[in-house]
Amino acid sequence: MATFMKCTFGPRLYRIYSRGEIRGRDYEANGLERHSDTVVKWVNFMWNFTYYMSPGVGLYLYKRGYFSADGLASISRFAGTVFIILCGAVIFRGIGRFSNEEYRKFIQILYDAKKSKTAENKRRLAQYDFHFSAWPVDFRWDEMSSDEKKPNMALQKKYKSKRLVDKVIGLPCQVISYILVHTFGRRMIYPGSVSVLAAAVGPMLLQGRAKQTDEHNGKRAKLLARDGNTIDTMFIDRRNKEEQFSNGNILVVCCEGNAGFYEIGCTCTPIEAGYSVLGWNHPGFGGSTGLPFPTNEANAVDVVMQYAIEKLGFQVKDIILFAWSIGGYSASLAAANYPDVRALVLDATFDDLVPLAIAKMPASMRGVIIRGIRDYFNLNIAEQVSQYSGPLRLIRRSKDEIITTDDENVATNRGNDLLVKVLIHRYPKLVTDEGLSILRAYLSSGDQLSQLSILSSIEIEDSECLQLLQSYSEEYSSGFPMLIGDDLSPEIKMKLLLFLATKYMMDFDSTHCTPLPGSQFVLPWTLDDEFVIYDGEEDH
Repeated sequence: MATFMKCTFGPRLYRIYSRGEIRGRDYEANGLERHSDTVVKWVNFMWNFTYYMSPGVGLYLYKRGYFSADGLASISRFAGTVFIILCGAVIFRGIGRFSNEEYRKFIQILYDAKKSKTAENKRRLAQYDFHFSAWPVDFRWDEMSSDEKKPNMALQKKYKSKRLVDKVIGLPCQVISYILVHTFGRRMIYPGSVSVLAAAVGPMLLQGRAKQTDEHNGKRAKLLARDGNTIDTMFIDRRNKEEQFSNGNILVVCCEGNAGFYEIGCTCTPIEAGYSVLGWNHPGFGGSTGLPFPTNEANAVDVVMQYAIEKLGFQVKDIILFAWSIGGYSASLAAANYPDVRALVLDATFDDLVPLAIAKMPASMRGVIIRGIRDYFNLNIAEQVSQYSGPLRLIRRSKDEIITTDDENVATNRGNDLLVKVLIHRYPKLVTDEGLSILRAYLSSGDQLSQLSILSSIEIEDSECLQLLQSYSEEYSSGFPMLIGDDLSPEIKMKLLLFLATKYMMDFDSTHCTPLPGSQFVLPWTLDDEFVIYDGEEDH
């Protein structure tokens, strides 16, 4: 009886992974389990659909008179019927599972792993892919060898007026912005958290996990964040395999886009490039729980970093943070709080969410949009990047149609603004009005030939720029902000500014969602690396 109850309320089993010479295969449910589970899925789908469409459904029911006593009685009878059908389907599904030897074997391994978290039990459980809600927690946010090693995740503070009059006047706008953000706003910013979309891409996620597990020996883990959310992760370990993977001792922590999942997202780039890789899903994405609000994102990326350091054994200096699109928020937040990471690489990332939201929404909603984003989704990536002083690489998609305020116009790509803000923070005395004008012209060029033409017109020489930077660094400091520029002419400042722009940003000729090839994943430029090359040439 106990086994039958476990089977009845156990998780869905999807796949049995490869074991030695035994190839991986999808779990084969018998007819009774398969058909009854289909009923459960449809009831669940209709519930989610009704929930998301509740305003429209409620209006329809009101117009049809279902909010009367008789109408409510009819709704109750219908709900009761559906509930009875659901209960019957769950029971029959349990019978089907109980009669399946493969499922009985799996459910026993699952309960053994929950009861005793030994390495052997975890190894046996890792042979299965099943609904992640039943997966035991592998690492908690408070599992640290020393509390002093853990930095506090610092979020940008909301602006709040202290004047009572301002609060009263702004109350209607605040209420409207709250409603908009917590209904369709959050779903527009992070569509991957919508269960309907998750269900649609479910088969692709299963295939992606199967590939990562069977072909790359990936290890899935569940992390418990500070806020109680659980984070779904996948780790591909290539350490101590220098002959096969020259970059295997470096870990790339990947932060996905607003509809990206580690199973089918930007993790493919560092995997192809031969790095060890740790992918994770945003709160509310895939197997992760919660919702992707900034505080939850901060707690999620924090526990991911702690897992990489404390459980996987990587040093901070051997970790690269790699992000695609809106994942730049999580990655830049982690970089600001873990400043000793090896590098921060941002692909197709913007500077601030507000300009993009304003461009995509009606002008009449401008005030509400700004208020809502600043209060609940203040994804000011440039501000966080400015708090990080380590190696930085920006990758711009020259045909990006998502983070441009004017479709496919490279001049309006918000990655340009991110670069400008980075240069202003790191080299404030090199930035002049004339220099910014030339820099904007350079960034507005849609092709490499036009960019080369601008660079040649102002006669930039790498050796001259490097010598100036090296001289300043040796005499003062190479830390940021670097205050070089007081004794330089406007022309030299302009040359240095454009030289630095070419070093910090690289163009990739593609649209927003095209996967970045592994060959394009290169470590950021650093002044110290250039000094080694330059000194070597001088010695030679």
